[in-house]
Amino acid sequence: MTISMTSNAAKRIKVWDIGVRLFHWTMVVSVASAYFLAEQRVLHRRLGYVVIALIGFRLIWGLVGTHHARFVNFVPGPRRFFSYLRDMARGREARYLGHNPAGAAMIVALLATLAAVAGTGYMVGMDAWFGVEWVEDAHKLLVNLLLVLVALHVGGVVLSSRRHRENLVLAMVTGKKDVAQDEHV
Repeated sequence: MTISMTSNAAKRIKVWDIGVRLFHWTMVVSVASAYFLAEQRVLHRRLGYVVIALIGFRLIWGLVGTHHARFVNFVPGPRRFFSYLRDMARGREARYLGHNPAGAAMIVALLATLAAVAGTGYMVGMDAWFGVEWVEDAHKLLVNLLLVLVALHVGGVVLSSRRHRENLVLAMVTGKKDVAQDEHV
């Protein structure tokens, strides 16, 4: 849902439910911990299982969760995605109460990459795939892709926060965003 800030008077409304917020921050901590504790095999593997569980939760929550959590309400089609990117390049993209089309595409890319990282990580630990070079190489390559996506995600959050004068990190902590009193939400 796009919105425009047309009034100085604003109210705070709940956008991100506790499930989305706990998923997000638990995933951040789990992935960062798994990355930095890669040499601690047992702990690294357990964190991988946490990531798999979180992905499963998010996929289910994306189908049955609250309005802004549901994929059907924020994942854009190609036309809306590329139109949004064009508007971003021109510095005139619309503000969204929930995920904007670029952020939504990033969520899909991050979830798919995390699933691939977790899948290849699981394979590395199986007898059938242990020591198979292409599986280990794929796992490392996917981790590097994930790091690039995370950097782009953080950059997008900073850019969107500045352009729309809102603290998106705080919104992902509190679940609330400001909207003007006369806006339709």
